[in-house]
Amino acid sequence: MELSLKKPIVFFDLETTGVAVAKDRIVEISVFKVYPNGKKESKTWLVNPTIPIPAETTAVHGIDDAKVANEPTFKELAHDIKNMMEGCDLAGYNSNRFDIPLLAEEFLRADVDFDMKKRKAVDVQNIFHKMEQRTLSAAYKFYCNKDLTNAHSASADTSATYEVLLAQIDKYEELENNVTFLSEFSEIGGGFVDMAGFIRYNEKKQEVLSFGKYKNVTLSQIWKDNPGYFTWISKAEFPQYTKNIMKAFANKMKLENKFNS
Repeated sequence: MELSLKKPIVFFDLETTGVAVAKDRIVEISVFKVYPNGKKESKTWLVNPTIPIPAETTAVHGIDDAKVANEPTFKELAHDIKNMMEGCDLAGYNSNRFDIPLLAEEFLRADVDFDMKKRKAVDVQNIFHKMEQRTLSAAYKFYCNKDLTNAHSASADTSATYEVLLAQIDKYEELENNVTFLSEFSEIGGGFVDMAGFIRYNEKKQEVLSFGKYKNVTLSQIWKDNPGYFTWISKAEFPQYTKNIMKAFANKMKLENKFNS
């Protein structure tokens, strides 16, 4: 079978220096692009993260400082990566919580605009967890009856994720073969506003925080009760994308207050 697509979709996977979205960096990115006509293309880049790769991370993906010492930085690759993803929906495994927000942070550091507003995001892991509760290697074995060799190789992970999604659509009658449905189905809890999941939509489509003492409280109510909380977030160790959304909301509220005063 083939995915039913209205525009291209990019399956991508990152290998990184760690798992902290706000501060860790990409060391490898693999892109597997599928077009509506069934054409496929792929590209993998090694990336110099400009910071040391911890030994415990190298033990997972096999990429050390020496391997990427002479590779281009993300800033040098940013436009090529953006061009390959231009006009595409996105898909990955745990991509909504990790790959997409970390990629967005890298684009922000490189001063390259990467807009998610017109893209759908399909997280194959979320579909898997809703249906079966497993890991990517187990998902590949369960759905495709294949062993995933070279796990934690970005290239192997992207093609496996694509195959798992096709098998999921084939297996479950309730899954529709269109990206809009799959994007909505693979969301958790109403959808994220900031990619990293610190800000999300509630059932009324209002922006709320998903953590801390203001968990599930709307940004409007937080602004009314404690506008200084926005300043705290701007100075704390949150992803820049999250900070930008909080800053834009604060500026909007300041403007509304000015006109209403």
